[in-house]
Amino acid sequence: MFLLLWECLPVASALCRASQGEKAENSCDSQVLQYEPAHHGSVNTVTNLSPDLCVSGGTDQAVVVYDWRQGRTCQSFQGHNREVTKVLCYPGSTWIFSASRDKTVLMWDLNQGDEPIQEFCGHELVVNGIAVSPDGTKLCTGSRDNWMCLWDIETAKCEQRHNISRNLVTHVCWVPASSSVVQTSEDKTIRVWDSRSWQVTNTFPAKQYIQTHCDVSPNGNYLISSSNGFGGQGCEATLWDLRQPGCKVVEYRGHLQTTACCVFLPVCCGGTARVATSSHDSSVKIWDQNTAVCLGTLSLDGAGPLVSLAPSDLSNILCASFNSGLHHIQLEEGSQQNQAAAAFIEMSVSSS
Repeated sequence: MFLLLWECLPVASALCRASQGEKAENSCDSQVLQYEPAHHGSVNTVTNLSPDLCVSGGTDQAVVVYDWRQGRTCQSFQGHNREVTKVLCYPGSTWIFSASRDKTVLMWDLNQGDEPIQEFCGHELVVNGIAVSPDGTKLCTGSRDNWMCLWDIETAKCEQRHNISRNLVTHVCWVPASSSVVQTSEDKTIRVWDSRSWQVTNTFPAKQYIQTHCDVSPNGNYLISSSNGFGGQGCEATLWDLRQPGCKVVEYRGHLQTTACCVFLPVCCGGTARVATSSHDSSVKIWDQNTAVCLGTLSLDGAGPLVSLAPSDLSNILCASFNSGLHHIQLEEGSQQNQAAAAFIEMSVSSS
């Protein structure tokens, strides 16, 4: 069981607090501090650039590099003319990719000024999914226009395109050390693509509700997807075995509204495999990956939908919210009466 403790460090006037009424199991009150804002408006997406730096995008059309340990903005990129929907960093580099409702994907380099170094144009509607190949040569994009596209990063040329009716893409991720790409869709279906032939190789059984997000485990064996829903119905995340396409392992149920994001958490040697989910119900939940037991819940009244998660390392998770900006959640593990214990120390880098 996880004991959840946290303190909130928002900026500006928006504050994050734990529920003041009946507390969820394994949760407790929070304290509030202030940090410099990262965005003016809702934050739609967050990812990690380095152990100290995160990258976020929001309704203010900005792509922001933020030092979450120091609570300050390092760089703000302006290039999109509509809100940013997804951001992605290529591991081990200073490359940043941002997708937007302006139908484009821009590529930035933290070491090469504040102008985009590449632009990927061709989609007809908002781009909701971006993923980079393990070797850093290809970019995959997915959109509500039903197109999945594969681009050469160096030339920004679209090399492959495939349209599937009603495949309104919600998220895309590349399977580590492979040629496979996984995408979720508003048609409630999960598809696996082969980047060499640009054909769908597997389609998972359709769920009852829209699939909002997906993530692949570092070893490439498992996929987790999350679902739209309301009133506790359809608000789950599902663990799948990629080695047995369509094989559902467990479901994580407990959110009361749409589960917007789901991610695998880093595991220390001999530690428990865990996943994290965030929801429109303003909560983050930590789960035992294999048993689907909820190990803890962090509730943030007033934060609105919590739409994006990015684990930084074994102890730190970043979270994006609609109403109160970015949040830093610190996990601390120990032992208490022979049970695993943890603390959530939560920082919010709030929008103004």
